[in-house]
Amino acid sequence: MYSFNKTAAIMMGATLLATSSCDNSAEQSEEQIIDRPTDVKIENRHYSIDVLEALGRVSSPVLSPDGSKILYGISYESVEQNRSNNDLYVMNVDGTENNRITKTAKSEGNAVWIANGEKIAFTTAGENGAPQLWIMNADGSDRKCLTSLKNGVEGFLFSPDEKSVMVISSVKYERKADDVYPDLPDATGRIIDDMLYKHWDEWVTAIPHPFLASFDGSSVGELTDLMIGEPYEAPMRPFGGVESFAFSPDSKKLLYVSRKKTGMEYALSTNSDIYCYDIEAKTTANLTEGMMGYDTNPVFSPDGSRLAWLSMEHDGYESDKNRIFIMDVTTGEKTDLTVDWDYTVSEIAWAKDGSSIFFIAPKDGVTPVFNINVDTREVKEVANGVCDYTSLQILADKVITMRHSMLAPNEICAINLADNSVSQLTKVNDDLLAQVDMPTVVNRQVPTTDGKMMTTWVVYPPKFDPEKKYPAILYCQGGPQQAVSQFWSYRWNLALMAAQGYIVIAPNRRGLPGFGTEWNAQISKDYGGQNMKDYLSAVDDMKREAYVDAEHIGAVGASYGGFSVYWLAGHHEGRFACLIAHAGIFNMEAQYLETEEMWFANWDMGGAFWSPDPKAQATFATSPHKFVDKWTAPILITHGERDYRILSSQGEMAFNAARLNGVPAEMLIFPDENHWILKPQNAILWQRVFFRWLDKWLQGKDYQNTDKMMVSENKEDK
Repeated sequence: MYSFNKTAAIMMGATLLATSSCDNSAEQSEEQIIDRPTDVKIENRHYSIDVLEALGRVSSPVLSPDGSKILYGISYESVEQNRSNNDLYVMNVDGTENNRITKTAKSEGNAVWIANGEKIAFTTAGENGAPQLWIMNADGSDRKCLTSLKNGVEGFLFSPDEKSVMVISSVKYERKADDVYPDLPDATGRIIDDMLYKHWDEWVTAIPHPFLASFDGSSVGELTDLMIGEPYEAPMRPFGGVESFAFSPDSKKLLYVSRKKTGMEYALSTNSDIYCYDIEAKTTANLTEGMMGYDTNPVFSPDGSRLAWLSMEHDGYESDKNRIFIMDVTTGEKTDLTVDWDYTVSEIAWAKDGSSIFFIAPKDGVTPVFNINVDTREVKEVANGVCDYTSLQILADKVITMRHSMLAPNEICAINLADNSVSQLTKVNDDLLAQVDMPTVVNRQVPTTDGKMMTTWVVYPPKFDPEKKYPAILYCQGGPQQAVSQFWSYRWNLALMAAQGYIVIAPNRRGLPGFGTEWNAQISKDYGGQNMKDYLSAVDDMKREAYVDAEHIGAVGASYGGFSVYWLAGHHEGRFACLIAHAGIFNMEAQYLETEEMWFANWDMGGAFWSPDPKAQATFATSPHKFVDKWTAPILITHGERDYRILSSQGEMAFNAARLNGVPAEMLIFPDENHWILKPQNAILWQRVFFRWLDKWLQGKDYQNTDKMMVSENKEDK
């Protein structure tokens, strides 16, 4: 028998955090710096994998305090170094005088203005290799490291008066053998007696906590763990960041988001709350007690009289409608601003005068910017187009944001609130994209089997000729409730697929946001149902076009999209000539017990496979592994071994099943990747194998020379 005190372990972990000075040098060897590539080879104006990898990735625009300048980042990838690097830039709010202010081998991120715009705070690696909090002058000079935390700084937030700073850092949360048996210091076993011991792509050995310290403009005081002894995350893994925190305008209170649950309860619930920490009194209050779903993204109104946040209604439903709630700070009265608005919200920001809230939400296949009056609840569309907007920085007369589409990655732009006109401020990738011929994207309305109309994006190859025939690809979205809007992806890049000579069909099938809560919710407990009929409806609708080669259509997808491919493999009735599934669910019974966030499995599957609930039984009856005997189409399977959301064993089972049934199959496994493929060389390998498979089965191309996968390394030395 043994006992283990998690609180003691967390407190011990907190003591390992120390603050001191660190390396003030920013000098780097030129050979290490990752910069904009200058040797991209473009032949015949062809949009290729190399062009995709060479594009600059624009991120995180932040307005200066006086609203005159924008701070932002651009990252580039190095295939040779197999990593990326982010540097910082500053430009005027009208896009002029664009200056690069960092040029180092180590990424600078999380950058914000401080000291009334005279300085910039950011994170980059310190002496111990972990990211630390730094400051520098607004022109990038005089860099100074403010922290030296063993576990690094994941994010930070300065109080409005800049007398305090909150930093996010992790504390120990683990039960190793030597915690229980100190005489076994080299034993590697983990002793596990509760749920959620691993999450997404990591074993849960540490959890993030907010630490608060004083700040005098040039140094950080002693850091205090605001949740010391608490075995809870703030922010929440895996996606939570600094948006989970907010200082009150008077700098006296700090809000944070946490799901204060552990183990089994944590694995079953999405009930997070917003907590208010009184800095002077050192007390904490739960502001959203009794609100049972996710409560996230707290934002105070400019005068501090109201608090806005995003709130889901149902515990356990991670894809529920995100509502905009506001609370009167004095009375505590809460109001759902979007009770009469049937779409889910992703980002919010207060107008400068506090009378309204700007927000971003998917709607009708795109993601516009909206504004809602906090008194009348009137919603107005501020900016739209065949694009998706992301990020909100508010001025009195304009909104600084980013937008992207299926044809171009993020660029910073400004929305003029006088007439809602939009101007693009950065043109990071314009010159490179101008050198290639890009596809055409068309909104096609497809009738479904239950009498509805479905928005389907169709991406046509460059120089499309309707007199010719083209092979086609059905794109199956993941999530399962993730919008097929005008998204840009560096892996599932629909324009890149079309540029290789394919017509890409991307349906907004049942279960996707942007078409009302009923459309979004329908997919739960109906995985093999209407959404699959929607996919087949889209394919059949396109097959009627003379320019579609009906004998050479493929289906591809990741995560739930991978599940979709596996399911379609047993039900497509000859529609598909080949298939590609990445990180997909193959055996739903195994998936129920292999995944970590049990709330997702319970809500979407209806419960355990041993449950007598008819909805659960109906779900598991449609598991793809039960229809392998009907598989005919050649299938490529890819997976990451560090994927703990959907284990790589799912892909391995599918590959074995295909081969045992005589179906041509290939598998690409990444031992160092998770649910996504992130390393540059792995990303290129994935793309090459992806298109090799499609080209072989849909275009009849011969890749015999690159198919020699096995090479003997035991040849006798001569």
